[in-house]
Amino acid sequence: MTLTVRAPAKINLHLGVGAPREDGFHPLATVYQAVGLYDDLTVVDADGWSVDVAVSDWMDRGQVPLGGDNIVDRAAALLAAHHGLEVRGTAHVDKSIPVAGGMAGGSADAAAALVALDRLWDAGTTDDDLLELAARLGSDVPFALIGGSALGTGRGELVERVADHGSWWWVLVPSPTGLSTPEVYRHFDRLRPDAPAVPPVPEALLDALDAGVPHALAATLHNDLQEAALDLRPDLGRLIEAGESEGALRGMVSGSGPTCVFLCEDPDAARAVAGGLQEQYDVVLVAGGAVAGAHTVTYG
Repeated sequence: MTLTVRAPAKINLHLGVGAPREDGFHPLATVYQAVGLYDDLTVVDADGWSVDVAVSDWMDRGQVPLGGDNIVDRAAALLAAHHGLEVRGTAHVDKSIPVAGGMAGGSADAAAALVALDRLWDAGTTDDDLLELAARLGSDVPFALIGGSALGTGRGELVERVADHGSWWWVLVPSPTGLSTPEVYRHFDRLRPDAPAVPPVPEALLDALDAGVPHALAATLHNDLQEAALDLRPDLGRLIEAGESEGALRGMVSGSGPTCVFLCEDPDAARAVAGGLQEQYDVVLVAGGAVAGAHTVTYG
């Protein structure tokens, strides 16, 4: 048996960050959106277990851990242990989501692995159990399963869908140089020693999503980590200024960075902004949202 599962990139329309908890995690109030940039994971029934990764030509494959350290390996081991099964099969990942780019590419791969291997092994895992396993793999993995637009709380792993009546168009500019998520959070802690214990839910942004009006959403986009990311990487601030000068409604750092995303009024506006940025940046992508979470695209 062979099957392929596709999982999307995420952006954070809002990322509210609180003071570190006793377990070291930061409490979050975030609004996720899945956008049309994907990793595909193909699994084949086989004796033994192996994972291979291919990346788009603008990515550095060396940034993807292999040799048992990939998040797909961890997802396979966790699902097998849950059911008392042997880990078996081959997994091949085709990556188009930026690596270490703040768009949850690793989380997308983990979600795709859970869905694909559950079917390959005929494990029959319940949706609730899949979400629980996903949360153990990483804060963004549960959202990669459900997709669409959703509110994330806790450390981001507690997700619930939100009303979204818009058709959203984004320009995405990844960076060839990664930005350490732990370092961004550490710098946030230095800059924001007064961060709240629990960040508030962004009601105005949820209303804008529900209304489906791009200008209203643009006015409410927010990322608490952006100040720290720009402090560490001032070039990202110049990129945001460039995108907005090309006509984007709003630019921001995606998650902990370094990818920057730009909300545009419609597809034509997104293509125009992308065309302008391509004169300065090597890789510029256009994607729509919101899209479905991890789902099977081929089966046989």
